[in-house]
Amino acid sequence: MTADARAAIADACRALAADGLVKGTAGNVSVRVDGGIAITATGVVFAQATVDDVSVVDHDGRVVVGSLAPSSELGLHLAAYADDAVGAVVHTHAPAAITLSLVSDRLPCIHYQQLTLGGEIEVVPFAVFGSPELAASTGAALTTANAAILAHHGAVTTGRDLADAVANTAVLEWACDIYLRARAVAEPAELSPEQQAAVVAAAVATDYGQKRTV
Repeated sequence: MTADARAAIADACRALAADGLVKGTAGNVSVRVDGGIAITATGVVFAQATVDDVSVVDHDGRVVVGSLAPSSELGLHLAAYADDAVGAVVHTHAPAAITLSLVSDRLPCIHYQQLTLGGEIEVVPFAVFGSPELAASTGAALTTANAAILAHHGAVTTGRDLADAVANTAVLEWACDIYLRARAVAEPAELSPEQQAAVVAAAVATDYGQKRTV
């Protein structure tokens, strides 16, 4: 399973680079594995990522598989895994998320697809990359949502598995882009709590987004 996780992370890194969500070495990806997490090593060029660019660390952050030091954001990832439901974490320097962090302290819930992320998304105040302060504040933000935006920095998403976390990254960047486009014209309207609750009820009642036979 560890080998599969390392390969899946390398594949995801290359895909994220192809989608323009990371540039060069700016980002990190991890997956929960038995006894710890598999995580991109520091200095990995996402567009060229291979299995050897992914290390496995135990719960104390010690490398147990691989020859490369883990990402400088290891602490942030470990903080996210405090929630047992989290199976993967994706951190990018996605441009729309960074841009939004420069003009707002939150991403309001402007589209119902954001409900898969938790609705409104917090912009975490700036802290130096790799710092305990950034890990703590991001971990706190992720207790109420599957995403957080890091001021002057980027975005973090979590998921049940790697595919889920990557999909959440795409939704977050899409929502940030829509918000910025709307804000260039006027103050964007938000979905009210009542509207959000109605969407959730309808999604549950209809199995929205799931394949069904007729």
